[in-house]
This record gives sequence, structure tokens and C-alpha cells, in this order.
Amino acid sequence: MLNNITTDGEEGEGSPNNQGDGNPKESSPFINSNASCDVEKSQQYDGKNMALFEEEMDTSPMVSSLLSSLANYSNLPTGSKEHEEAENNEEGARPSKKTVKAPQLGTLMGVYLPCIQNIFGVILFLRMTWMVGIGGVLGSFIIVFMCCSTTMLTAISMSAIATNGVVPAGGSYYMISRSLGPEFGGAVGICFYLGTTFAGAMYILGCIEILLIYIIPQAAIFKIEGLEGLEAEAALLNNMRVYGTIVLSFMALVVFVGVKYVNKLALVFLACVILSIVAVYAGVIKTAIDPPVFPVCLLGNRTLVSKGYDVCAKVIEMDNETVTTKLWRSFCDSENINATCDDYFNDNNVTEIQGIPGVTSGILAENLFGNYLEKGMIVEKRGLASQVDPDSSPSATNRFVLADITSFFTLLVGIYFPSVTGIMAGSNRSGDLRDAQKSIPIGTIAAITTTSTVYISCVVLFGACIEGVVLRDKFGEGVNGNLVIGTLAWPSPWVIVFGSFFSTCGAGLQSLTGAPRLLQAISRDGIIPFLRVFGHGKANGEPTWALLLTACICEIGIIIASLDAVAPILSMFFLMCYMFVNLACALQTLLRTPNWRPRFKFYHWALSFLGMSLCLALMFICSWYYAMVAMGIATCIYKYIEFCGAEKEWGDGIRGISLSAARFALMRLEEGPPHTKNWRPQILVLVSMDAEQNVEQPRLISLTNQLKAGKGLTIVGTSVQGKFLDNYTEAQRADQSLRKLMETEKVKGFPQVVVSSNLRDGTSHLIQVGGLGGLKHNTVMVSWPRNWKQPEFQQQFRDFIEVVRETTVASLALLVPKNISSYPSNGERFTEGHIDVWWIVHDGGMLMLLPFLLRQHKVWRKCKMRIFTVAQMDDNSIQMKKDVLTFLYHLRIDAQVEVVEMHDGDISAYTYEKTLVMEQRSQILKQMHLTKNEKEREIQSITDSSRGSIRRKKSLASRSQHSTDEGARVAEHPEEEAQLIHSKNPSTPASPTGLTAPAGSTWTDNKGKNPEAGKDPFSMKPNQTDVRRMHTAMRLNEVITKKSKEAKLILLNMPGPPKNRTGEENYMEFLEVLTEGLNRVLLVRGGGREVITIYS
Repeated sequence: MLNNITTDGEEGEGSPNNQGDGNPKESSPFINSNASCDVEKSQQYDGKNMALFEEEMDTSPMVSSLLSSLANYSNLPTGSKEHEEAENNEEGARPSKKTVKAPQLGTLMGVYLPCIQNIFGVILFLRMTWMVGIGGVLGSFIIVFMCCSTTMLTAISMSAIATNGVVPAGGSYYMISRSLGPEFGGAVGICFYLGTTFAGAMYILGCIEILLIYIIPQAAIFKIEGLEGLEAEAALLNNMRVYGTIVLSFMALVVFVGVKYVNKLALVFLACVILSIVAVYAGVIKTAIDPPVFPVCLLGNRTLVSKGYDVCAKVIEMDNETVTTKLWRSFCDSENINATCDDYFNDNNVTEIQGIPGVTSGILAENLFGNYLEKGMIVEKRGLASQVDPDSSPSATNRFVLADITSFFTLLVGIYFPSVTGIMAGSNRSGDLRDAQKSIPIGTIAAITTTSTVYISCVVLFGACIEGVVLRDKFGEGVNGNLVIGTLAWPSPWVIVFGSFFSTCGAGLQSLTGAPRLLQAISRDGIIPFLRVFGHGKANGEPTWALLLTACICEIGIIIASLDAVAPILSMFFLMCYMFVNLACALQTLLRTPNWRPRFKFYHWALSFLGMSLCLALMFICSWYYAMVAMGIATCIYKYIEFCGAEKEWGDGIRGISLSAARFALMRLEEGPPHTKNWRPQILVLVSMDAEQNVEQPRLISLTNQLKAGKGLTIVGTSVQGKFLDNYTEAQRADQSLRKLMETEKVKGFPQVVVSSNLRDGTSHLIQVGGLGGLKHNTVMVSWPRNWKQPEFQQQFRDFIEVVRETTVASLALLVPKNISSYPSNGERFTEGHIDVWWIVHDGGMLMLLPFLLRQHKVWRKCKMRIFTVAQMDDNSIQMKKDVLTFLYHLRIDAQVEVVEMHDGDISAYTYEKTLVMEQRSQILKQMHLTKNEKEREIQSITDSSRGSIRRKKSLASRSQHSTDEGARVAEHPEEEAQLIHSKNPSTPASPTGLTAPAGSTWTDNKGKNPEAGKDPFSMKPNQTDVRRMHTAMRLNEVITKKSKEAKLILLNMPGPPKNRTGEENYMEFLEVLTEGLNRVLLVRGGGREVITIYS
């Protein structure tokens, strides 16, 4: 946040000054835009080394003053809308925020345990054993592996998206909508909401099933005793509906009244889940030592319902008398020995087998393959002989354990998949995490690894420990009505029964808590107009109306009443959500948008496409008609969002449709400026042509290709001097030359040639009218003017400065490569080296974004990125380095950081003399209308006399070690050595004495009054502002040369241009001194907006 520059009571040397941390007060972006403030500014910046940038401190503050706020972004649980509003604040001032307690949750408590709690659930306890029995160990292993692989691939994609910046509260909906747009985001958000809501219904149904079948069977309102077939099934479903509605109403009331208690009880419910799983593993270990006694009674090879017999025998001996048992009475018409009995009962013997033979029994081989059943079929034991009369009709089937539904492989997939959902729990809590970019990938992938290991081990252990007929007994009717997984648990089956009961209650509460908030987030985004009413809630923000709608939709699942029928429904919605997460990651990776810089590196577009394909395949494997319904719902929502209020226009044929789509896209781009995360440089490259209409600087096009990598808009523009009617042929030739060069350099874009009466106006026209509609350039690239000091090239550098001015006014970014001929071609490769960024003033992030884009190209890929920033005397360089590292961490940019300390020092004699020479030369050329040769001789005479003056005064400057060093450097490399022309006037007066001045002293400021007019230029005193700017340029050049001499490329903030045209030569001289002795330099000016963001 920028604070006002304070100057009260801070005059004089050594006073503490806060530069560039205030709200912008000046609208003009130019240097020298407010001449009346020069004295105050000179006093304020005396003793500083950044005088070259001081006039733009209000709009481009110093890095040191802005760095702390940039580094201290926090992923507070704010809505996405608030984040974007804060980020798009056009005035540059961040809105004041209330002090919010910093997030403290780590990986374990914030991601790992919530994911564990959400993944483990009702299916593990109620259907896992049945799935192993029906599908076999191999079939179940394939199902578990396929589903777990899908969630693991989705988690990898989600980790990439979640670590691509700060994800505010909103989880998967926020990630998808901000990656694929509001249409996909709204459609998938609704699907995820429906999936979460139906998950709540599934958990409630599981809770009621445990209650009515395993805990209190006598509580059933509709009695099942004595009923068979459809009547018994209808009674069970009616009980589920009644009790489900009661429990749903109670849970909704709890969520409405006190959601905070739900969150507090979450750990209790999680403890129940973990305790139950530990009890199962303990039971498995015990079976190897002492298998529990759970007898199962078989008639032939058919499993008998345990409540239909008291002892597993037809008759027993009692007091030397044969007595019939309850089992006899179930199959015969009387208790007598000679009674008429069922044929199957007469033909087969009763045997008792051990329900849990133990892990060492070898039962695994029998359970290896599947045994799918039709509805109403009797559960039979494999490998056991049975006598069946094909002519007899089956009777007393209610005495056997029957299959309640027709089972097949795809049904098992649909029922099982909900047990691997819940992987979004960590990303949904991103606002509460201390370090979301680290915690989400580690915690989520660790949770999926843990749960997948548990599931796969359970498949193998259940098949190795439990008899097949018991596994296929869904409701434990053959083992005294016990929960089948409970028969394996140690020390008691009740550990599993109560643990699973409380875990399903907790999961249902969590679903009823999370789903309304997701609907509220979608409603508040306003992308689905008819849902806006659900964005309202209580005064504390609780989503009352959304909770009411959630309860109503959840009631639909309760009315369905069958856990096996509800599970595939929510599988569809979750699979669709996961499919679009994978799609978002794959598209972002392939499109290589500038904002796509995930800190999580272990992802690939192929993995995302594989995950997306698995999700799509599983949808149709589970249920093709449910899949069609879910996709239909998503498509309808997508089209509703896309076309609600949008004008449609269909042309004739394919071209008409293409033109309509192009027009529609351009109109959409006109709706507003792009969001910061979508910003990429759309470059207008200004090139000059020679007499043969060939491009003079072809490496500009090469650099553009390396910067763009074929993405975004590129316009290569040039100007032809003359009249359009006379020069049309030359313009066409120039256009073809540009097209050919762009094709050679593989630059995807458009050439644009303008014919104008002069080149200056032609360039201005290109800057103003390039592009079409919303598809316009936001960055201009122009080469540094060569030989600008030569009199015949005076107009060239003036045109260059006009381009700088025009881009500043138009809020366009500007890139100026110096020594463009030394830049690499597209065929070259740097095998090592550095790209050095000298971050002096804040320019909206251009200096950070450009090296990242360059390193995407194979030319610069092996180069490392280094960032240098400058610390002043009153800056804490250690803290600055920490802040830069924190900021880069949030930006997902890997770079070395170095803070260069530039302490205040005396302005050296050489700086003073160099400034004087610069101003004298400028004044001479303005006052004297001499011939070319005479001008050169006058300039040389000034240079020679100044050089002699410096050598004479070196002894006076020896009191400053810094001045001595600079004087020695100048003696080795004297300036203006290009041409040695003997002067006609040997008596040129020397510069005045007293050349060395402390930085805190005050020079006479003559700007605006122009007192030199009509005076002898050799009696001038240098302008104090120019002296300080020259001092800045020389000091910066000194440290840049020292640190970055061997760098492959140097990126540097470009100071702003002078508003008054009287200082144009001085401005060019400052830039020349700033970049002297450096090979490849890219001068960068921002466009007045943020172009890089920490958010996803």
C-alpha cells in the first residue's frame, strides 16, 4: 500500500525520507511535470542515489518502500470477489482491511486429517465387504485401483491449480471458474454442489441403516417380521424414508443454529473413523492367532438366515429322544419326524462352517474371483455339493440369505466411488492454512495415499479372512444380524457399529454445512441470475436460504431411500467435477498462460488428460443414463450462463459462423480490461525499413518470438514516408517483406504498414490505431536509436523520445532493447548464464513477468534468473531480501535475490564535469547555427578542455576515495573519444573551480527561467537536478557493471521522459551513461497497471 510522501520537518542532510509510499497525487507521469516543486524535491532527494527516478516516485514508487506490502500478502478467507476488487483497484491504493488473525493451520490439521475424514465414510463400513464378496478380490482390486488412480491424478491437477497462486475460500468452484471461465465454473460448481448435497443424503441413509438393522431393529415403524420379497423391501425403504426425514430435519436445525459446534465435533467424528479402522486391523491380526467364533449354517451349499434356527441341525438328541429343531419347523409342515418337508431340505444335509476362518486359512483362493448374483438369488458357497431337483418349485426361500439387488461390475464401481471422494477438503480450507501452496499438495496426496493403501489392503485382507458367503451377505443375516465388517473387528463388533454410526452422522453434518456455503458462493458471484436469492443469509453471513434449498434437495435422496441407488448419483456429479479440474490443468499447461506458474512441479498435461479420460470413462461405467443426465444438467447451466443476455448471430455456412464467433469474441473483449492473471504482452513491434524495404533490425522480430512463444497478439508495424497514392507499391513491398520475415522467425501475428508524410506521424498512427476492438496491443517494442549523438541522427532520437511519451500517455508498456544486433537468434542456445533483473522502481511487475516468459523459450531456458534491488542508507537490506523472497515465493518464480547497498556519497568531480559538458554542448547547439564541421569542432574543444580540467582537479577530489576511484576509471576510459578533431579555438575557458560538492548542498536551480539564453555557455553552472541524475546514472551503472557484466541479458527500469523538450539530449545522455559498458540491455517501462499476481 502506498503512503503519502512526507516532507514535514525533514529538510536538510541525513533526514529520514519516505519515498514512494503514498497515494499518487500527480496525474502527469512525466519527469519535470511540476517545475514549481523542484526545490522541494531537490531538498527531499538530496543524499539519495535515485534522483534519476524521483519525478515518477508517485506513480512508480521505490521498491524498498513498496516491498513490505507486496511481500505480506496473506491467503485470508475472503471471497474471490473481494480479492479481485482489491486487485483491480485502478488508483493503485489498496483498500484498508480490518486486522485479521493470520491463518495458523498446518498440513496435518488443515489438509491431511480433513481429507482423511471426508474420504473414509459409510461405504467402507457398510458395502466394502459385500463388494469384495460379489466382485472377488481381483475385481475389487481393479475397482479400487481405478477409482484411487482417478482421485490421485485429480489431486495432482488440483495441486497444480491450488499452488498457482493464493486460492481464496471457495475451493474447487473458485479454481475451476477462474481457470475455465464463469460458464464452466458455474456448471461444475452446481454439479459439485449437487454431489455434496446427495452425499449428505447418502450419509444419512447409512446412518439410518446402521441404526435400524444393527443397533435398534425393534425401532422400525413398518415391521419387517413375517414379510417376504417386495413387501419386506418396501417396509425397509419406508422406514428409511421416515427416519431419514427426521434425522435430516434435526441435522439441518443443528447447522442452522450452531455451525461452530459442527466444526468442533469434527475431530470427535474423525477419531471414531480412525478407531474403527484400527479395530479392523487388530481383528485381522487376531484371526492369525485365534480366529473368532462366528458359525454360519448351510443347508447344502445355501446360507441360512440365523434367526430361522436355534441350532444348526435338523434334529437333536435330547434324553435319548430325537427332537426336531426350529430349522425343521421352518421347512416342514409339522414338528413330527415323519412330517412332509421341502424337497431341498430332505435332499441336503445341514453343515456349520466358520464365518471367519482367519488370514492363514487359505480362503483367499476361493474369494479371488467374482460371484455376481441376480436379485432374489440365494447366497451359496462355492465348491460345496448340493442336491437340487430341477422339477421341484423353490419354497421357503425367506429362510435363506438372498441377494437384494442384481449385481454387476459397473454397479459396484458406482457404489464404491463415493468412498474415494472428499479430496477437495484441503483446498476448501485454503483460507485457513498457514502455507496453502505447501500444505495442499502434500496433505492431499498423503491423504489419498493413506486411504488408497487402507482400501487396497482391506480388499486383500477381507478376502483372506472372511468366508465368501459371509462377504456376500450384505446385511449380516447369516451371522446373527451383525455388521459383517464388525465380525472381524477386535475387541468387539460394537466398536465398528458405533464408530461407523457416529462417523456417518458427522459426515452428514459436514455435507449440510459445506453445500450451502458453496451455493452461496456461486450465488454471490452472480453468474446464475435465478440463484441470487440464495446468496442472502443471516446477519453473520450464514446461508439460511441456501441451507433450506440444500435440505429440500437432500430430501430427494432420502425419498429414494436406497443407499445403493443414491451412491451412483453423487458419483456422477463428483466425477464431472474432477473431470473439469483435470481439464483446467491440462488446458492451462498447454496454453502456457503467463500466470500459469504452479509451485507444485510434478504435473503434466498428459497426466491431466489421463485423469480426465478416467473420470469420463467411470461416469459411463457407473451408469450411462445417470451420466447423460448429469452432463445434460451441466450443459444446460453452461448454455444458460453463456447466452443469458448475450446476442446470438448465425451466418451462412462455416465462414459465416466463424465470422460471427470472431465478432462475438471481439465484443466480449470490449466489455472490460483483462484481469491481471490473464494479462500477457500483446506487442506492437516498431521497425524501420531500408531503401529496399527490408527490415533493418530483424533481431527485434527474433526477440518478439522468444518473448511470445506463439501466444497472444503480435503486430509488426512500420511507416513509409510519402503520400499513399504515390507510395502504395512501396507499402505493399514493405508488407510482403514483413510477412516473409515473420514467417522466417515463426512469429504468429499481423504486419501493418502505414504511409505518412513523415515517419514520426506514421509511428504515432501505428501506436494509436493498431489492433481491432478489444484485440489491441498493450506493449510497444522499439529499438534503441543508433548513433544518436551524431548531428545527422538528431531527428531519430527525438522521434524515439516521442514514442516514449506517447506510450506513457496511452498507458502502454514499453520495451527498448539496446544493442539489438547482439541478441541471440532463434537458433542459438544458451547452455548457462543468468538473466539479471534490476528492480529499482515498481512498474506493475513487468520486470518479473518478462524473464519468466523468456525462459519458456528454448534460447533462454537454461539461464537462471537473478533479481537485484537497491537499498538506500535508511533501508534494512536484510529485511528487504526476506520480503523479496517472500514475494517471489507467492509469485511461484524461482530466482536468486541480492540486495545491493548504495550508500550516500559525495558527487564526484567527474560527475560534475560530465554534467557540465552535457549542458554546454546542448546549449551550444541551440544558440549557434553552425555548419556540421564547425559543430563538431566546437564540441571537441569543449570535451578537450573539460578533460584537462578534470585531470588538473583530480588532486582536489582525492579527499573522497569514491571520487578518486571514479577519476581513475575516467582516466582509463575518457568520454567522447569517438573522433579527435583539432579545435580552432585553443583559448576555450576552463570550467569553474570548486567542482566537488557534497550531496546535501544546494545548487542554484535555473530550470523554467532559462537564464542561459544569451549567455556564454562556458560560464554556465550545471543544473543541480541534472547533476544528481547524472550521479544516479553513474552509480547505478557502476554497480550493474560490477554485478552483471557477464549476464546474458539485463532488464532495467527505464526512467521517464522529460516533458519539456529542452532536456531531450540530457535524457538520452542519462540513459547512455546508465547502460554504458553493458552488452544486452532491455529497458522496461510499465503500462501503469499490475501485470502479475499472486492469486490463482
